[in-house]
Order: sequence, then structure tokens, then C-alpha cells
Amino acid sequence: MSDPELAALLRSAKTIAVVGSSNKPGRASLGVSRFLQWQGYRVIPVNPHETEVLGERAYASVRDIPEAVDIVDIFRRSDKVPEIVDAALEKRTRCIWMQEGVINHEAQKRAEAAGVPVIMDRCILKDISRLVR
Repeated sequence: MSDPELAALLRSAKTIAVVGSSNKPGRASLGVSRFLQWQGYRVIPVNPHETEVLGERAYASVRDIPEAVDIVDIFRRSDKVPEIVDAALEKRTRCIWMQEGVINHEAQKRAEAAGVPVIMDRCILKDISRLVR
């Protein structure tokens, strides 16, 4: 995606599922989730080992989220990405975001073939700071 397209997506998005969200201090997922909340996004944590993160109910899987999700933001090992992408495609998410260090070209190709853009190996916090707010 070009910067203008990415900025438009980030401005129009309302709900972001953060896969790998955690209550553990020092975890990047917690800091990014907090930032996203401060920016006005609804953050839905996805982690089977959490019941709540930052005041939001946590879900075991993207499939379990009972509402629409604009962006699925992935903080998981690259080898875990394909199953997350499959769930995101079932949810008809608008964009799949893989955080810095998360790279899976096979899953990227599958998502893009389904018409869903993929941002890979980039931090959503940095891009929002740079492009939107």
C-alpha cells in the first residue's frame, strides 16, 4: 500500500484486533494496544491465556470475536501467522498487519489473493504516528 492509501485505511479504521495481546508489562503488544486506545481505536485483545486486557474482553481466536474487525494486528511468531490470516479472512477484515519481525510470505499471498491488503514487518504505532496523528 502507498502511504496515502495506508493513511486513509488508518483514518477510517475503528476496530483493531491485537493478536498476541498481553497484560505483561514490557510487552510490545501491551504498549501498542494502549497507544491504539489513546488514539481512539477500539482494541480487541486476542490471546487464549488472557480474559481481559486494558479493560477489553480477550478472545481466544479472531474467529471468536463477535463483531466486525477492520485490522488484525499480529504479534505472534511468523510460523503462527497462516492460521491467524485464515481466521482474519473468514472475518472479512479490511487489512492484516504483521508487526516488526513478523514475516510470512505464504500467508501474505493468500490474503492478497483474497483481496485483503497485508502490511508486513512494520509497527502500526510508528505508521500511525508518521501518517495519521
